[in-house]
Amino acid sequence: MSVVRTIADELHETLAHRYPTSAALCGTAGQEDRLPDFGEDADAEFDRTLAGLGARARAVDPRGLTTTDRITREVVLQQVGAERDRVACRWVEFGVGDAVSTPAAGVLLALATMPVRTRRERAEHLRRIRQLPEFLRTLSERHRIGIAAGRTPVARLVRAAVAHLDNQLANIDEICRGQGREIATTAILRYRDMLLAEVLPHGRDDDHAGVCRLPGGEAAYETAVRAHTTTELSAQRLHRVGLDVLAGLAEEFAELGWRVFRTRHLPDVFARLRDDPHLRWHDGAEMLAAAREAVRRAEVAAPQWFHRVPARSCAVAAYPKSGSPTTPHAYLTGSLDGSRPGTYYVNTKRPGEQMRYKAEVTAFHEGVPGHHLEVSLRQERADLPVLRRTAPMNAFADGWALYAERLADEMGLYSDDLSRLGMLALDSLRAARLVVDTGLHANGWTRRGAVAFLRDHTPMGHAAIEAEVDRYLADPGQALAYLVGRLEIQRLRVQAERALGGRFDLRDFHEVVLSEGRVPLGLLSELVTAWTRTAA
Repeated sequence: MSVVRTIADELHETLAHRYPTSAALCGTAGQEDRLPDFGEDADAEFDRTLAGLGARARAVDPRGLTTTDRITREVVLQQVGAERDRVACRWVEFGVGDAVSTPAAGVLLALATMPVRTRRERAEHLRRIRQLPEFLRTLSERHRIGIAAGRTPVARLVRAAVAHLDNQLANIDEICRGQGREIATTAILRYRDMLLAEVLPHGRDDDHAGVCRLPGGEAAYETAVRAHTTTELSAQRLHRVGLDVLAGLAEEFAELGWRVFRTRHLPDVFARLRDDPHLRWHDGAEMLAAAREAVRRAEVAAPQWFHRVPARSCAVAAYPKSGSPTTPHAYLTGSLDGSRPGTYYVNTKRPGEQMRYKAEVTAFHEGVPGHHLEVSLRQERADLPVLRRTAPMNAFADGWALYAERLADEMGLYSDDLSRLGMLALDSLRAARLVVDTGLHANGWTRRGAVAFLRDHTPMGHAAIEAEVDRYLADPGQALAYLVGRLEIQRLRVQAERALGGRFDLRDFHEVVLSEGRVPLGLLSELVTAWTRTAA
């Protein structure tokens, strides 16, 4: 085994120990009965281990390495840097909310979705439940430390976290699966009360909700931008890119708006998409049926556009009842051993607030040709180090899924022009995210200003806008990954098409983009450029 692969395997084990519930869901052995430890001592040990692994990786001369080892070395360095930055910025101290990216909500969702089918799995799950009091006690202590240092959460998100915990308590059996009910109830109730009594009084108001309002917040946001985009793009550059893309969408909205609503006037198109009651869902069953139909149609078409397609189909399911009503639809990666399928989770809690025209574009994003296709092909690469098959790399992952939305149009998957308007609606959202996320966290926008911008530049409804802004507040920088990644994939495709002319094969391009799993965007550019030269 190469030195680089050994380092990658050690980093994977380190990350699995740090995030055991995610590792267990992914099928990583040895983490099945643990919850994370976000205590200060654990953070310090984690950082020391990361520093050592990073130093060893940097000491390896990339010249002479195989392509796989060179990529592995770069992935190791990127992951080490992102994780060390997260520890240094102490995100866990003010990471309170109902978003699954926050520590408590993420672990509770994992507990509700963890497979508990056999006697062994039930025993492991009970051990996890028994650790819940200590896990939440540690989070409470970190929140107290953060408050003392001025690193406070947003008051609105604290209230959302309390409402989410109330929902967890009302559906406690989903978390416990018949085991440790009293332990879990007592632990969650104690954490809930602590948030109300000790954290909420110190929460930042809506006018000071961006992370730049915290001590060291501007530097913290810079690290978040770097981690989520895998680039050195500045917040101000990203802000301008978002504005430019929004301006460019106006003509497409006008064309489809005329075909669907007989108007080219952008505010009128937005008003119909936002307010027409006939465009809303009636019930959750209807939402699930539409999602399943779109995914299956895409799976049938995929072999004509890709040399390889996943061995297993994408499952579609509703979120557990204990989940938050504002959690967005999302794809949950299947286990590496194939025992648990990759699943597109649909939030069916408030169907009357959700729009029909977004069903297809979201299914193509989360399922095929989006996340499920990309994730499954990556997991099937048994020759790659496990780190390469599991590293998140948001810019690549979400950039691909956003590219897949437009690719689905080329594939003829959208059933009508209204659904294609849904594609544009989500395009406008992803572009607006660059403006709003940087506006909040780098430029000091108020929450009210962020809501107003989304209202003026996207056709989203009020409830969806509110949820979106709170998502950006809960996870600064994450929303930047989508458009940054897609624009780079599109740029590389155009570059290859121009260089190869009639020799360009879209299936070959997709194979190159997906062949090495998720990689930093700079490295993806190198891979595609090298392929283009070879194919010319």
